Amino acid sequence: MAQIRLYFDVPAHLAMPLSQALETAFEADGFPVAIFETDEEKGIWTVSVYSEEEYREGVRGTIDAVVAASGAQADISEEMLEDENWVEKTLQDLAPVRAERFVVHGSHDRNTVRAHEHGILIDAAMAFGTGHHGTTAGCLYMLHQAMKQQRYANALDLGTGTGVLAIAIAKAAHIPVLATDIDPVATAIALGNARLNGVSADVSAVRASGFHHRAIAARKPYDLIVANILAGPLQAMARDFARHLAANGRAILSGLLPHQKARIVAAYRVQGLHLLSAHYQDGWMTLEFRRP
Repeated sequence: MAQIRLYFDVPAHLAMPLSQALETAFEADGFPVAIFETDEEKGIWTVSVYSEEEYREGVRGTIDAVVAASGAQADISEEMLEDENWVEKTLQDLAPVRAERFVVHGSHDRNTVRAHEHGILIDAAMAFGTGHHGTTAGCLYMLHQAMKQQRYANALDLGTGTGVLAIAIAKAAHIPVLATDIDPVATAIALGNARLNGVSADVSAVRASGFHHRAIAARKPYDLIVANILAGPLQAMARDFARHLAANGRAILSGLLPHQKARIVAAYRVQGLHLLSAHYQDGWMTLEFRRP
């Protein structure tokens, strides 16, 4: 069946919110959504939706509605695709991503990992997190810095996507990691990737919304929590983070834009969590908090 790609360009600060909104809109249909930076100098990102050609009009109408609801404007273009695994083909064109000692790569780039680096194999998947996005790369950078400063024993990856951050923690710290996501497809992919990376003994995954799952409660407190989500949910869950963090535990938060820093910091300060550092990458922000 013929495939089609519908895509449009937006400023960097709109790319993630629009892609998340489109993923929600197309969740029942299973149409993948992808975002890529296409003009670093101008801060332009391309948002793409992939579907079968027969659904073109419906997909285009949904994109129009989502963009309009956000208050943005976008000119939608179309591209017919050959009958092939276009997700795999797209990811094969992406270079490995290095963030300190972490290297996120596909099967075709196994040989690029050096002896002192932690290679994380992530192949084509219908879940967020190939390491190429500034939020994922920012989390990897922060994880490396945090692990240089102290040792950890129990970690939680909230909103795991492909499992890349859970795998990074397991590889670098050799500790148990609980990975969660609201999407059951994502948790299945995360477990599969954990097996591919040889850390299935340390990484477990459950479908959960926020901190609402008995497996999360059973394993608390956590001395390391990483969450690459969005500002709204992260702000709303500040109290839950404080309740689940151990004394001297650290929380690494991403999916944030620089202008959202003040309200996130304020929300977590009220709960007794102190801001340790901020990292900026590709227009996105990652924050690190500590519970005294």
